[in-house]
Amino acid sequence: MLVLRNALEADLDAVFEMAQGIGPGMTTLKADRAALRERLALAADSFAGEAAPEDADYLFVLEDLDSGRVCGVSAIKAAVGVKEAFYNYRIATSVHASPTTGLVNRVQSLHLSHDLSGASELCSLYLRPEYRKGSNGRLLSKGRLLFMAQFPQLFGAKVFAEMRGFQDEHGASPFWEAVGRPFFHMDFHEADDLCGKGDRLFIEHLVPRLPLYTHLLGEDARAAIGRTHVDTAPARRLLEQEGLHFDGYIDIFDGGPVLQAKLHDLRALRESRLAPARAGTPQAAVPTLVASTGRHAFRVVVADTDPDAPIPTLPQAALDALGCNAGTPLRLMPLSSGGLPQRH
Repeated sequence: MLVLRNALEADLDAVFEMAQGIGPGMTTLKADRAALRERLALAADSFAGEAAPEDADYLFVLEDLDSGRVCGVSAIKAAVGVKEAFYNYRIATSVHASPTTGLVNRVQSLHLSHDLSGASELCSLYLRPEYRKGSNGRLLSKGRLLFMAQFPQLFGAKVFAEMRGFQDEHGASPFWEAVGRPFFHMDFHEADDLCGKGDRLFIEHLVPRLPLYTHLLGEDARAAIGRTHVDTAPARRLLEQEGLHFDGYIDIFDGGPVLQAKLHDLRALRESRLAPARAGTPQAAVPTLVASTGRHAFRVVVADTDPDAPIPTLPQAALDALGCNAGTPLRLMPLSSGGLPQRH
């Protein structure tokens, strides 16, 4: 059985190993051992309620209880852009018309924006390739949303996730080559690494402030705007199932789409519910995300249960994985959408 749980400082080796397996473009999970050690310490403080609200970083790991192996990681940053601006491009379209010629042109432009400052970010999602099967990816991505449902006061009114943008077969970003390189004078990977290490000041100094008209970009760069990296497409689908959507914001480096939603529009806040559970074999079972309710030892599993029952029945192994006894309040949500009424 797999369980999603709070990341611990003892998970450093496993998280570092996974970070080494991630390709370029995931700014929030770089293979920097010292930075990851600091992040795990911050995560511990965040779960303990000892981090400043604007600094809180809730990092989760997916553990295979049978082998003890950590096989995935995901996170929620409580707020971005509070201490320094958090930039995206906003896509806008304007219409230019000439009455004398009758010509009408629709012109797309990119506008530098920090509209998402103060929002909560879903980030750092990675699952080892050999575990990319069954419900494992959904547990890793969706399970953390039950933490938001249990503790909504810890997060901003808006939630977003930056999707890795398109890269060609050589790992190059067409958007960066057309938009980033002329202003930053560095490779995409170098700029990405600087951001991953927390050095965003160079963006303030070098990013163009005036709108960029996409008609002036090359065809490859235009085609990359709002396009998701092939390896990130499954993660995008999972987030869209939970209520996030593309609303015209893109990453300033690779042009990847930014998905967003209001916190209370997330399925986890609309459809999950609290209920005590008992051990046994459920009669009408559906795959369900089941979470403990403690902030300091938060855990989520996927279990077959009857989530609509007043007292759902769970396999004893699921209760054991959650570290809970029968009768303990748990938060439940069907793994797939559309199974529960709105009850909190």
